[in-house]
Amino acid sequence: MTSSASRPQGAARPHARSSWGRRDHRIDALRGVALLMMFVDHIPQNVLNRFTLRNVGFADAAEIFVLLAGYASWLAYGRNFARVGLRAGLGRVMRRCARLYVFQAIMVVVTTATIRYWRGFWPVPVDFLEPELAHGLSSFWRVMFLDALPSNLNILPLYIVLLGCFPLIYLLMRASLLLTLAVSGGLWLLTNLDPAINFPNWLDPDGWYFDPLAWQFLFTLGACASVLAARHDGSLPRLGWLRVACGAYLAVSALEAFPWSQWGLPDLRPFVVVAPDKSVLAPLRLLDVMAIFYLVQSSHATRHMAEGRIGRVMALFGRHSLEVFATGTVIDLYARLVFTTFGAGWWLQIAVNVIGFTILWALATVLDRQRIRQKERMAGASAAKDHDAPSSSVPGLKRAH
Repeated sequence: MTSSASRPQGAARPHARSSWGRRDHRIDALRGVALLMMFVDHIPQNVLNRFTLRNVGFADAAEIFVLLAGYASWLAYGRNFARVGLRAGLGRVMRRCARLYVFQAIMVVVTTATIRYWRGFWPVPVDFLEPELAHGLSSFWRVMFLDALPSNLNILPLYIVLLGCFPLIYLLMRASLLLTLAVSGGLWLLTNLDPAINFPNWLDPDGWYFDPLAWQFLFTLGACASVLAARHDGSLPRLGWLRVACGAYLAVSALEAFPWSQWGLPDLRPFVVVAPDKSVLAPLRLLDVMAIFYLVQSSHATRHMAEGRIGRVMALFGRHSLEVFATGTVIDLYARLVFTTFGAGWWLQIAVNVIGFTILWALATVLDRQRIRQKERMAGASAAKDHDAPSSSVPGLKRAH
């Protein structure tokens, strides 16, 4: 028999709403911030990437993105399993995976076509599409079958694998959260002890850059955190000692990760720590992202910040993460080509960033308006159905025409 402490019963509570009856925008806002940082980080010549998360900690926006993917997966699919059943819920997960793959395929085709066209006019370094693919299309099928993952096109395949495994994670969580964390954490630990345990990648003998067998732990932690937050009105339990410990760890992490030499400043690192391995989600990176998430999701102040103007703009990006991420990846490609070909002067820096952020904001705005109109249509249809229901549900009462 499963104890009440381990069974995710609190997931049935509508934790997307705050105690004041308003939507909690923190998850969407944090995801929006992560998406914009990923957009900036994927342009090496962009001066703005000196101000992103990776400069003040061991983790970066990718860890935030995967953690929130797990958190949102429980909200979108975990609770849905209980309502519609395992088969229907599984179908919904598979449809989402198919949609992710379509976006991945589009990005691959656009990237390949763009580089081949650009090369007809200006030289393009081979690292824009791995050397084995840069000069021909004979191995293009490998990319489409996820057997070869070029740089900057490797995070959606990770998400596809993690989401595809979510039904198994769900079943474990229904049995016991502690068992789920033990199994998932044990697999993560195994990959850290032996990094050779990985999915094969034709372009890299070391395997996938984001090892799914390691990163699944972060995804699972996010799903379990969603269950825990549901039991506390959408927030993680506020423990003073834990908040102090997280703050202290992040302070040390910031001192260790800050690029002192790049800014021409004296090195203030208290220790000499080798950069933790991102591929296997090394412990220092895992602790970093979990500390950030706990401080955000246990704070009343961050809830109010997410309700503010900037927070709502960030949440706008976060609500449409797939479209924003895919579009940002394509813009990143063009920005890198422009900087490589024409230089990274200040005017181009301003133009690339202003145009890029404007496109992403316009896309998110259009998609959000469509979302609102769809909700209004659904609400109208539901109201009409409820209005007609009483006359047809009372025996012997005929509907007036």
